[in-house]
Amino acid sequence: MGNRFICMSKKDTKDNNGSRSKRMNRSQRKLLADEEFLHRQALSMALHQHQLSQRFDGSMSRRIGSTSSRRHTNLSSDPLANGKQVPEFLENLKTKKFVLIHGEGFGAWCWYKTISLLEETGLLPTALDLTGSGINLTDTNAVASLAEYSKPLIDFLQNLPDDEQVILVGHSSGGACVSYAMEHFPKKISKAVFLCATMVSDGQRPFDVFAEELGSAELFMQESQFLIHGNGKDKPPTGFMFEKEQMKGLYFNQSPAKDVALAMVSMRPMPLGPIMEKLSLSPENYGTGHRFFIQTLDDHALSPDVQEKLVRENPPEGVFKIKGSDHCPFFSKPQSLHKILVEIAQISKLS
Repeated sequence: MGNRFICMSKKDTKDNNGSRSKRMNRSQRKLLADEEFLHRQALSMALHQHQLSQRFDGSMSRRIGSTSSRRHTNLSSDPLANGKQVPEFLENLKTKKFVLIHGEGFGAWCWYKTISLLEETGLLPTALDLTGSGINLTDTNAVASLAEYSKPLIDFLQNLPDDEQVILVGHSSGGACVSYAMEHFPKKISKAVFLCATMVSDGQRPFDVFAEELGSAELFMQESQFLIHGNGKDKPPTGFMFEKEQMKGLYFNQSPAKDVALAMVSMRPMPLGPIMEKLSLSPENYGTGHRFFIQTLDDHALSPDVQEKLVRENPPEGVFKIKGSDHCPFFSKPQSLHKILVEIAQISKLS
């Protein structure tokens, strides 16, 4: 019968391309619908948190919405519970648990995209609200030290079984909490990831990292228009918070509008005491930890030059860079951030 040639008419080709286009459109629509659902869910949670913060007295320290099964977390889950299979390349990982620590003004809510992506990969993320952040209703004016600010993280690590370790990820000023935890629980931290964060050296203050943008600590304390005097104008300032337009320019110059809207109804003042406190970091504890730094190359809050200086003065074991990311890569570049976190989780040969 010989070779058979199949010729397609223009109509057949058009129909085939049209069918493929419809399939692609369906796939794209599904992705957009999934993203829209995540946005609505996060925004709904943020609005609920905002309403709670208005309804309850700011000095309350109890956690709203916590249960016995989620004692330490606001956003956490077990991806194995819904029957998803862990990817083969992750099956032999020693540490699959990530603990995500937000930066100044943020809360556990900011990690919603990262949590979703890590769960889909088979990793186990937990996002914590630091004291006075997110739905932790402690009055930020009452948080005077890094120990108080970091207490939810310290409590989490204290309750972690001795044979378990986690990968800590700290964003912005949350890097100081990660360093503090490394000093006090070195054996429970497999790796520490500083995401455009305050990776300070011994004797430095987290504020020192931002000094080039904000000026000296003394000048900032005297003249900044963003300071909060929770104990009265005649008393030292207790916190700070940028105005919305300043926040948009500093933090969200590349972030999607929906995420910026989420942040605008969710962010809370930052306690001033914790970022003005000098850290005491020893070679025996902090110095034995495995640190990684992720640089954000379109960052207006912590410039790439400052981030490079941090890496140079306090060298980590690995440096990763995210192009086109503002200070919030969990919003502006979530896929890139996820890829790097998965890569760090797989690094096994550590000095």
